[in-house]
Amino acid sequence: MSRGLLVPAALAVALVAAGCGASEAPPASGGDTEAGITIFNTEPENPLVPGNTTEVGGSHVLDPLFTGLVEYRNEDAQPVNAMAESIKTDDSKLFTVKIKQGWKFHDGSAVTAKSFVDSWNWTAYGPNATQGASFFAQIAGYQDVHPEDPDGAEGPQKAPIPTTDKMSGLEVVDDHTFTITLSEPFAVFPVTIGYEVFAPLPEAFFKDQKAFEANPIGNGPFKFVSRTVGTEIKLTRNDDYQGEDKPKFKDLTLKVYQSRESAYADLVANNLDFMEELPPNALAGQKYETDLGDRVVSRETLNLQTIAFPLYTKPYDNAALRRAISMSINREEITQRIFEGTRKPADGWVHPLMKGYQSGQCGEYCEYNPEKAKAEFAKSGYTGEILMLSNTDGGHQEWAEAVANNVKQTLGVEARFVPSTSFGEFRQKVNAHEMTGMYRAGWIADYPSIENWLTPLYRTGSSSNDGLYTNPKFDAKLAEADKAPSEQEAIRLYLEAEKMLAEDMPAIPLWSQKTIAGKSNRLKVANLHPFRKLDLESVVVG
Repeated sequence: MSRGLLVPAALAVALVAAGCGASEAPPASGGDTEAGITIFNTEPENPLVPGNTTEVGGSHVLDPLFTGLVEYRNEDAQPVNAMAESIKTDDSKLFTVKIKQGWKFHDGSAVTAKSFVDSWNWTAYGPNATQGASFFAQIAGYQDVHPEDPDGAEGPQKAPIPTTDKMSGLEVVDDHTFTITLSEPFAVFPVTIGYEVFAPLPEAFFKDQKAFEANPIGNGPFKFVSRTVGTEIKLTRNDDYQGEDKPKFKDLTLKVYQSRESAYADLVANNLDFMEELPPNALAGQKYETDLGDRVVSRETLNLQTIAFPLYTKPYDNAALRRAISMSINREEITQRIFEGTRKPADGWVHPLMKGYQSGQCGEYCEYNPEKAKAEFAKSGYTGEILMLSNTDGGHQEWAEAVANNVKQTLGVEARFVPSTSFGEFRQKVNAHEMTGMYRAGWIADYPSIENWLTPLYRTGSSSNDGLYTNPKFDAKLAEADKAPSEQEAIRLYLEAEKMLAEDMPAIPLWSQKTIAGKSNRLKVANLHPFRKLDLESVVVG
């Protein structure tokens, strides 16, 4: 949910403009406040616990269930206070957080400073093996609760047992105040904490985690009703919600589809109320304009499509092979032929709308060049088959097949597309490091900072570094940027780090996009958020 509150003074110096352009029309008043709506979703890969959810299907559920310290505005993706009354710092290392009083979880228990501290400690604690743990790595004492694995996650040695389950950098002052001490100054930190992994958890979670997973208890504008795996997740409005952005409708059903094409058919027939991204068959020839008319919703969004590599298995641990594949992909042709120009070929790993973006960071390796691709391929020494893996329930099959054909035709090697039906199933294999070929990946910003396009994806051991890429020089440059004394200096150093990715090509940047969404004729207003999701606060049912 986007929030309409003021940015605290302490955050203002840390803001990084997203530059998303003008937002959609402002929400209208009125409408049927007792109505329910259905929206498209993919199957979440895990139980709905904030600290263990870092993918889109789960995030779309957790976003309305939980409210964090800050949220990101629909207009420009900038952070604004949500549960935070204030966040103050003099040195970007010690932060004092005051939370608003009177807020309650859905079970009626109070949201306190301890709710945040306990949640963050649980997520960071190594033995809990959460996907969101690394987001807390900047907090003092993280290494004590999450000791470094001596030979990495895939090695035979086990990480040492933590000496404590509480980070020294978190301290509860009173029911509504806590402090955060970082190991080094990090000006971007207040911008990061709107991400779902930083949500608070109720006492009920720590008493019975299994019961919580079966019936998640949040503090957000919607309450959990039920989950039928592979079919739908039902939520209902929290009428005791303390935020100012109360929903203007009652029930929210996130419907799971096996393909975007079948979801689109339901959208056209007004059997689905919102779909945040239309499939390629709807974009072809701009068919969606005929099908939907004034039901089309569009805006520039903060997401970047990529191809990732399992660097833990051959032949994809070969950098020359990865560069050859990248130069064999005709991004311009694919974006025009399949996506009707709604995608823009990428030339780096940072999104073009981010403040600090610099064009050409990938250099020649992101340019279609068959001759150089063949030369790099010869240098790799590889002669076998190349696999392109993707789930097919997200509208990715057509372009993934096109990429495989590009590689086959350019490099003269056998290359084929291997589909996986369920996004949840696909992600489980990614997380288990069981991928046998290059695979569809992508990133939607967690928070509006250039740092978010680099650290979670490519820093050694980070939460979404699924290919297990590691480069000590890259890590050191990120660390230098994190503690830079000014925003300008930080951006310069982050760009230096991004430039290092070109030679290694741990993932292939493909394209950014103008997102084309659609709504049913039941919705008078339904806006897209910059993070490519429905802005629930805007929804008005006619």
